[in-house]
Amino acid sequence: MAGTSIAAIVLVVLVVLTVYKSVVTVRQGYEYTIERFGRFTKTIRPGIHFLIPYIDKIGARVNVMERVLEVPSQEVITRDNAVVKVDGVVFFQVLDAAKASYEVNMLENAVLNLTMTNIRTVLGSMDLDESLSKRDAINAALLNVVDTATTPWGIKVTRIEIKDISPPQDLVDSMARQMKAERDKRAEILVAEGARQSEILRAEGAKQAIILEAEAEKEAAFRNAEAREREAQAEAAATRMVSEAIAAGDVKAINYFVAQKYVAALRDVAAADNQKVMFLPLEATSLLGSLGGIGEIAKEAFKSPRSEDSS
Repeated sequence: MAGTSIAAIVLVVLVVLTVYKSVVTVRQGYEYTIERFGRFTKTIRPGIHFLIPYIDKIGARVNVMERVLEVPSQEVITRDNAVVKVDGVVFFQVLDAAKASYEVNMLENAVLNLTMTNIRTVLGSMDLDESLSKRDAINAALLNVVDTATTPWGIKVTRIEIKDISPPQDLVDSMARQMKAERDKRAEILVAEGARQSEILRAEGAKQAIILEAEAEKEAAFRNAEAREREAQAEAAATRMVSEAIAAGDVKAINYFVAQKYVAALRDVAAADNQKVMFLPLEATSLLGSLGGIGEIAKEAFKSPRSEDSS
């Protein structure tokens, strides 16, 4: 009886162990590789699967979710011999569980070391100013190189981000002084440009004022010339009319010009600065007598030609 009980217990344990080894449940986000007698046969995905007990076994449990690796800080020498400290992060995902399990040993460590090596390569080919200002270009170059190198491992590197690039403190101080000098230079240039623009505007204003003044003088000269021309035309017309009147025998018409010239001469004499004493006829009859005498002379002059014509 005791032997039968022990055999039954052993049988039950064997059955339970067989069932346990033949049924496998894969969690979401993982894939398992199956080996038969130590050789890879297939990959099973999330869900319940049945295996041949004692023949098939699970080789590797592979996480196929996107993972993040912290890239530790390291010193990198740039092309212009500046030493900087660089760190970052790598995002990758396993696409082929079999390759990730059997093509590389210690997958995460391999990805990490490959990334650190390429960070030194990419930054070493750039100047310090480029490495500080072209972060996107660095990330793109690293992603392209690392993703290509890790493709045989069955993974996809989705992103590589440089978190921090830290130059030495003395270099930071030098960069700060350089930046301050550049800003002071730009400020001086802006002040000089402002002064130059102000001088240009003032010169333009003065030029415009001179042009306007010249235009005004030109317009005034034109107006004065036009007025003198009209005055000359009026005087010529008056002279012609008086001449026609005299020619017609009206001797009194000459008194107009005689009186005009006489009054103009008196006005000029009175306005002269170097004249202190003037002798003027005090009687109006003297002026009229003078005009009458001149008129008589003109009459005699006109009579002589007529008498000669009649003879």
